[in-house]
Amino acid sequence: MKGNVRIWVRKFLIYANIIVGILFLLACFAAPHLDPTQWWPISLLALAFPFLLFFMLAFLTGWLFVKPKHAVFPAILLLAGYKSISVFFAFHFASSFHQEKEPHSVRIASWNVARFIELRKNNNKGSQARLKMMDQIEEINADILCFQEFQTSANPDYYDNIDYIRRHLNYPYFYFSYDEDGELQYYSSIIFSRFPIVDSGRLYYPHPTLPEVLLHADIKINEDTIRVFSTHLQSLQFKKSDYDKISSIERVRQDSLISNSRTIFSKLKRGVINRSIQARIARDELRKSTHPVLFCGDLNDVPNSYTYTTVRGDMQDAFLKKSRGIGRTFNSLSPTLRIDYIFAGNNFRIQQFNRLVKDLSDHYMLVADVALKSPKYVVH
Repeated sequence: MKGNVRIWVRKFLIYANIIVGILFLLACFAAPHLDPTQWWPISLLALAFPFLLFFMLAFLTGWLFVKPKHAVFPAILLLAGYKSISVFFAFHFASSFHQEKEPHSVRIASWNVARFIELRKNNNKGSQARLKMMDQIEEINADILCFQEFQTSANPDYYDNIDYIRRHLNYPYFYFSYDEDGELQYYSSIIFSRFPIVDSGRLYYPHPTLPEVLLHADIKINEDTIRVFSTHLQSLQFKKSDYDKISSIERVRQDSLISNSRTIFSKLKRGVINRSIQARIARDELRKSTHPVLFCGDLNDVPNSYTYTTVRGDMQDAFLKKSRGIGRTFNSLSPTLRIDYIFAGNNFRIQQFNRLVKDLSDHYMLVADVALKSPKYVVH
């Protein structure tokens, strides 16, 4: 009897390994490249990639101890999926971020500021989330700031964040699309700079839930001009009720499992399809640039996704170049969600990178020091 159980368990594990292996291969080779407008269920495997990777490693380890010859199968699949693993996990030794920049370098910061949490002026000494965020911006001392979900107001009862950052934090140049978010309220992505902005442009994505826009600013740095992009792609628009539904699913409440899953998957489907359209638009605009490109954005998608693959193209991912680990940038739902990025064209050398893990917004600030490989202006 014991022998039969052992045989049954082994067969179950073999079949389970095969199924997980197939899903792992689809997550590696299909999800990053198949158009989600036609293949959205496969695109969702990008979100599952970390868990599929974990199970593949578990199978590999388990087979090595129980039946070493069976370990060949997960080992081959893991080797085949190395490229996907390499964009999910950065393999670098930890190094401290130096506050003082190297000569000729430019420091750029990207952050989804979530409307600075506080919209209306207040004297709440126990919170003051906005002031804490402004202090962090001041401390990092970047030359260029790219913010997503930025909010400002011309109503004196609310915060004029543009004026504050220009005057108090010393960023005289900015480009903002001033999309209305209520009476005298404005919401969008924004680019601030301590160097002159000599040209700018914007492009609205079709049919977004919010007025999402792709901004670019041509910034003059000595004799060189670089083009900086900032954008925010379609989010899942999860509300508190959706987070409650996810919690119900995690608790496997049978009475709500099907209905809650249907709602969540509906939003996942809509998000992945809309982002794929926006990603192609962003890719085309990036390719049009005649200047060296820096891209900052909240893509609302993970590194193994079609969105990431399409937008990044052959650009450098600052996190992968100079950091290590998974690099989570969104502090809810799952520790695997790296959805915010700084990309640099191959004209740049990425010198250092930092991820400020502070729960001020629901996203973490990203900072990178970059330098043109062949600047026109060099001091001897």
